[in-house]
Amino acid sequence: MSNPSATSVETASWTRRILALVVDWAACTLAVSLFTPVYGATADPASGFYVLGLFVVESALFTALLGGSFGKVVTRLRVVRANGDPRPPALLLALARQLLVALAVPPLVFRPDGRGLHDIAAGTCTVTVETFRRLAGR
Repeated sequence: MSNPSATSVETASWTRRILALVVDWAACTLAVSLFTPVYGATADPASGFYVLGLFVVESALFTALLGGSFGKVVTRLRVVRANGDPRPPALLLALARQLLVALAVPPLVFRPDGRGLHDIAAGTCTVTVETFRRLAGR
Protein backbone atom coordinates (compact mmCIF):
# COMPACT_ATOMS: atom_id res chain seq x y z
CA MET A 1 0.00 0.00 0.00
CA SER A 2 1.34 3.45 -0.87
CA ASN A 3 1.97 6.19 1.64
CA PRO A 4 -1.15 8.41 1.68
CA SER A 5 0.91 11.48 2.53
CA ALA A 6 3.13 11.00 -0.52
CA THR A 7 2.22 12.79 -3.69
CA SER A 8 2.77 11.76 -7.27
CA VAL A 9 1.45 15.11 -8.46
CA GLU A 10 3.99 17.30 -10.23
CA THR A 11 4.21 20.56 -8.29
CA ALA A 12 4.65 24.01 -9.82
CA SER A 13 8.01 25.76 -9.91
CA TRP A 14 9.06 27.99 -7.04
CA THR A 15 9.53 30.85 -9.52
CA ARG A 16 5.83 30.80 -10.42
CA ARG A 17 4.81 30.48 -6.78
CA ILE A 18 6.95 33.46 -5.76
CA LEU A 19 5.49 35.48 -8.64
CA ALA A 20 1.99 34.59 -7.39
CA LEU A 21 2.97 35.73 -3.89
CA VAL A 22 4.26 39.06 -5.27
CA VAL A 23 0.98 39.57 -7.17
CA ASP A 24 -1.04 38.76 -4.03
CA TRP A 25 1.04 41.05 -1.85
CA ALA A 26 0.84 43.94 -4.35
CA ALA A 27 -2.94 43.54 -4.65
CA CYS A 28 -3.38 43.46 -0.87
CA THR A 29 -1.10 46.47 -0.42
CA LEU A 30 -3.08 48.39 -3.05
CA ALA A 31 -6.38 47.45 -1.39
CA VAL A 32 -5.19 48.54 2.07
CA SER A 33 -3.76 51.77 0.65
CA LEU A 34 -7.26 52.75 -0.46
CA PHE A 35 -8.17 53.09 3.23
CA THR A 36 -4.95 54.07 5.00
CA PRO A 37 -1.47 55.19 3.97
CA VAL A 38 0.83 52.18 3.71
CA TYR A 39 4.16 53.87 2.92
CA GLY A 40 5.77 57.18 3.72
CA ALA A 41 5.77 59.59 6.64
CA THR A 42 2.00 59.46 7.08
CA ALA A 43 1.78 55.64 6.96
CA ASP A 44 -0.22 53.94 9.67
CA PRO A 45 2.28 51.99 11.83
CA ALA A 46 -0.06 48.97 11.68
CA SER A 47 -0.50 49.05 7.90
CA GLY A 48 1.87 46.12 7.41
CA PHE A 49 -0.32 44.01 9.69
CA TYR A 50 -3.40 45.11 7.74
CA VAL A 51 -1.76 43.98 4.50
CA LEU A 52 -0.73 40.66 6.07
CA GLY A 53 -4.22 40.10 7.50
CA LEU A 54 -5.86 40.87 4.16
CA PHE A 55 -3.39 38.55 2.43
CA VAL A 56 -4.27 35.67 4.76
CA VAL A 57 -8.03 36.20 4.39
CA GLU A 58 -7.95 36.82 0.62
CA SER A 59 -5.71 33.89 -0.15
CA ALA A 60 -7.60 31.48 2.13
CA LEU A 61 -11.01 32.45 0.73
CA PHE A 62 -9.90 32.37 -2.90
CA THR A 63 -8.04 29.10 -2.36
CA ALA A 64 -11.11 27.43 -0.85
CA LEU A 65 -13.48 28.87 -3.48
CA LEU A 66 -11.38 29.04 -6.68
CA GLY A 67 -8.49 26.70 -5.97
CA GLY A 68 -5.96 29.49 -5.61
CA SER A 69 -5.37 32.98 -4.33
CA PHE A 70 -5.75 35.96 -6.67
CA GLY A 71 -2.03 35.75 -7.44
CA LYS A 72 -2.17 32.02 -8.13
CA VAL A 73 -5.16 32.41 -10.44
CA VAL A 74 -3.39 35.22 -12.35
CA THR A 75 -0.19 33.16 -12.69
CA ARG A 76 -2.15 30.05 -13.70
CA LEU A 77 -1.51 27.99 -10.58
CA ARG A 78 -3.94 26.02 -8.44
CA VAL A 79 -3.89 24.44 -5.00
CA VAL A 80 -5.13 20.86 -5.04
CA ARG A 81 -5.23 18.01 -2.56
CA ALA A 82 -1.94 16.14 -2.38
CA ASN A 83 -3.59 12.81 -3.20
CA GLY A 84 -4.33 14.08 -6.71
CA ASP A 85 -7.93 15.11 -6.01
CA PRO A 86 -8.36 18.36 -7.99
CA ARG A 87 -10.80 19.86 -5.50
CA PRO A 88 -9.46 22.81 -3.49
CA PRO A 89 -8.95 22.40 0.24
CA ALA A 90 -11.80 23.14 2.65
CA LEU A 91 -11.93 26.68 4.04
CA LEU A 92 -10.45 25.82 7.46
CA LEU A 93 -7.56 23.92 5.86
CA ALA A 94 -7.00 26.79 3.43
CA LEU A 95 -6.97 29.24 6.33
CA ALA A 96 -4.51 27.11 8.32
CA ARG A 97 -2.33 26.81 5.21
CA GLN A 98 -2.27 30.57 4.69
CA LEU A 99 -1.57 31.28 8.35
CA LEU A 100 1.49 29.07 8.01
CA VAL A 101 2.51 30.90 4.83
CA ALA A 102 2.22 34.17 6.78
CA LEU A 103 4.83 32.84 9.21
CA ALA A 104 7.21 32.73 6.20
CA VAL A 105 9.22 29.78 7.56
CA PRO A 106 7.02 26.88 6.33
CA PRO A 107 7.27 27.78 2.63
CA LEU A 108 11.05 27.99 3.01
CA VAL A 109 11.28 24.46 4.43
CA PHE A 110 10.15 21.97 1.82
CA ARG A 111 10.46 18.37 0.70
CA PRO A 112 12.10 17.18 -2.52
CA ASP A 113 8.63 16.94 -4.14
CA GLY A 114 8.28 20.75 -3.81
CA ARG A 115 5.71 20.78 -0.99
CA GLY A 116 6.44 23.19 1.86
CA LEU A 117 5.47 22.59 5.47
CA HIS A 118 2.29 24.62 4.87
CA ASP A 119 1.28 22.22 2.08
CA ILE A 120 2.21 19.15 4.11
CA ALA A 121 0.14 20.36 7.08
CA ALA A 122 -2.88 21.08 4.86
CA GLY A 123 -2.51 18.01 2.65
CA THR A 124 -2.19 20.16 -0.47
CA CYS A 125 0.19 20.95 -3.30
CA THR A 126 0.47 23.79 -5.79
CA VAL A 127 0.25 22.79 -9.45
CA THR A 128 0.03 24.47 -12.82
CA VAL A 129 -3.34 24.88 -14.52
CA GLU A 130 -2.26 22.24 -17.04
CA THR A 131 -1.64 19.70 -14.26
CA PHE A 132 -4.91 20.73 -12.60
CA ARG A 133 -6.82 20.10 -15.85
CA ARG A 134 -5.16 16.70 -16.22
CA LEU A 135 -6.15 15.79 -12.66
CA ALA A 136 -9.71 16.99 -13.29
CA GLY A 137 -9.92 14.97 -16.51
CA ARG A 138 -10.48 18.02 -18.70
